[in-house]
Amino acid sequence: MRLVAAELVDSRQILPGQWLQSFHAPELATGSRAGQFVHVRTGDYSGLVLRRPFSINTADPATGIITLHFRTVGRGTEWLTRVREGERLDMLGPLGRPFEVDPRSRHLLLIAGGLGMAGVRMLADEALRDGRQVTILFGALGAGHVYPSSLLPDEVEYVVATDDGSLGHHGLVTELVLEYEAWADQAFACGPHPMLARLAQLATGRRERLGVAKLGRKRGAGKADPLGSTAARRKAFLQVSMEQTMGCAVGACLGCTVIGVEGPLRVCREGPVFAAEEIAWPAL
Repeated sequence: MRLVAAELVDSRQILPGQWLQSFHAPELATGSRAGQFVHVRTGDYSGLVLRRPFSINTADPATGIITLHFRTVGRGTEWLTRVREGERLDMLGPLGRPFEVDPRSRHLLLIAGGLGMAGVRMLADEALRDGRQVTILFGALGAGHVYPSSLLPDEVEYVVATDDGSLGHHGLVTELVLEYEAWADQAFACGPHPMLARLAQLATGRRERLGVAKLGRKRGAGKADPLGSTAARRKAFLQVSMEQTMGCAVGACLGCTVIGVEGPLRVCREGPVFAAEEIAWPAL
């Protein structure tokens, strides 16, 4: 974790109310992993006290550039859209635990709903760099809210679902998952809680649908990896990036707590990435 002065080099609106900003921040670009985030300090003059958390959308160590993709939802994000090129922002990061990909996985399924693309976008770059194949399933209200394909690598298969049927599949993005679950070695998702809960439900029944037997451990084998450990997450079929309001982003204020199957979990510290089986979905 570092405190850096990140220089804005580009700012553009890519969708209604959604912005993509590029910052020169070599210390963050070289040390970040997909799923992590930064905590940004906004302007003092407006009375905005708390920092704002943003997923690291992309990070390029060669150029030292990171990008943030966000929606204007209040005074803090609206202020951010008015920052000019050349100005520096105070950023703390990288924060949180990242996605964990099993070294044996060759086919990755990324599922995003709306702004959830910001949570999984960087994983596509990492996977392609490591020689993996990537399919992204993206859900939006309508064609006017679909993430531009021009902002994705050419090697990615990009499949869209819209609620109103104006582009791609007519319906929810979760309805597309069954078509890809046999192909995918692992799945990674970010989006609204109902979407993530449905994906967790689908992941639970995946073995039975595919006719895969669940074998017991051999006699004398070691104990199962503890829930929430890096090893356990790496073996999980589905990992989710949770979106929560954060106050401190270092685990002190407990404002971003969600209920896990073994007790409370701080999204900023134990997350934002979790294996789906760590979360008590009915409690959300």
